[in-house]
Amino acid sequence: MSDAPSPRPYILLTNDDGVTAPGLAALAQALGEIAELAIVAPEHNWSASGHSKTMHKPLRVRPTRLADGSQALMTSGSPSDCVALALLGLLERAPDLVISGINQGANVGHDLTYSGTVSAAMEAVIGGIPAIAISLNSYEDTRFEVAAAFAARLAGALLASHPERPLLLNVNVPALPREEIAGVQITRLGQRIYRDALVRRADPRGQFYYWIGGDPPEGIPEEGTDIGALSQGYISVTPVALDLTDHPAIEALKGWPLSL
Repeated sequence: MSDAPSPRPYILLTNDDGVTAPGLAALAQALGEIAELAIVAPEHNWSASGHSKTMHKPLRVRPTRLADGSQALMTSGSPSDCVALALLGLLERAPDLVISGINQGANVGHDLTYSGTVSAAMEAVIGGIPAIAISLNSYEDTRFEVAAAFAARLAGALLASHPERPLLLNVNVPALPREEIAGVQITRLGQRIYRDALVRRADPRGQFYYWIGGDPPEGIPEEGTDIGALSQGYISVTPVALDLTDHPAIEALKGWPLSL
């Protein structure tokens, strides 16, 4: 039996807050201790970009470095583009795992349909690679160390499990010191409540323009959900499926008079 050490896993890191975001740097520092890393991230913030892919213009890729000196590639594309580029040949080989984050602000409930962070992870799963999307439940706090350390632990557990199909795990971490976090809960998606409002203003020529504004979203802290876990100080880990079919509605629709 060979005593040669097992090769370190190869992990792709990306985000939607942009290549200079502190959450990405914290993730690179934590994951660099357990894996070989490739970092491909957008050159600017793509928050709430959803699962957008650039099809109508060329994508640019340039080398750069994170604040800690880590080598990275920055692209003109979206978070989904970053992953697609990597899986389609930008990297010399396919990664074993893709991790997107650490996002500043939670991604829970219906947020997943808007989130560039989660969409990058979805792109990985579509490409046959397991993925983790990780977010910190704060828009101001930049203490990402606890979230980064948990990402490294979860990555090790996911890779060691050898799942039969690529898993997508959506993770949300309370913005609390490590000693104040209650633990980890495996959750389902909760119910997000949005308070969007249309703001109409006039420019100097009297032409109207619009902002989508309003108060920050809230959520129903139901037991067993990602929102409920965060409200109780727990890290939330939610397995996400890409099958959006409303299965209970299938039989009902079969009874509709839809014949031609």
